[in-house]
Amino acid sequence: MPANAADTNLGVSASTESGSQSAQLAVTAEPTATVSFERPSVTTTAAPKIETVRAQSTGTDASETSAAADGEAKAGKLADAASSAAASGLAAIAYTGIGSAYVWGGTTPSGWDCSGFTQWVYAQAGISIPRTNAWTAMTPTATPAPGDLVMQNGGAHVGIYVGNGMMISALNPSQGTILHAVSATGTSAFYTLR
Repeated sequence: MPANAADTNLGVSASTESGSQSAQLAVTAEPTATVSFERPSVTTTAAPKIETVRAQSTGTDASETSAAADGEAKAGKLADAASSAAASGLAAIAYTGIGSAYVWGGTTPSGWDCSGFTQWVYAQAGISIPRTNAWTAMTPTATPAPGDLVMQNGGAHVGIYVGNGMMISALNPSQGTILHAVSATGTSAFYTLR
């Protein structure tokens, strides 16, 4: 047998059973395969920074006047944003009162009536309002914001507007302080400190 013929039969065996026509072949291989696991390389890059580009002033009187007007408008918007944030803070305070009991003449979370509740909410924000008829110290508004007062049924009921047509108030002894629709308790007028 030539040398390479012997190599071709390496790992191949055949067997036959006596008297049988079938042959079985088995192929074996040397365990030469290797497996390696490499740790994947992970790199991170910083997110790009966004910079605001401002228009350059040409130094003319018209542009200076325009810049001053823009500055005043921005200051007005900031003041509105600050008062809006304060009002939404009032709404957040009002939410903490949900579940408190209704007690006629009460002024604390252990028990309050509608006007005691609204006075307490404003006091937590450092704002002093009268216990009864608090809306008389405020400005009527047709566009209520969270934190504004909701005066209902000619002054028979008051609560805190929290947005989306909802208010929180100390409703009655059986329900206590709850979140409910403004429309559920009669005619309404809104008042603000803004």
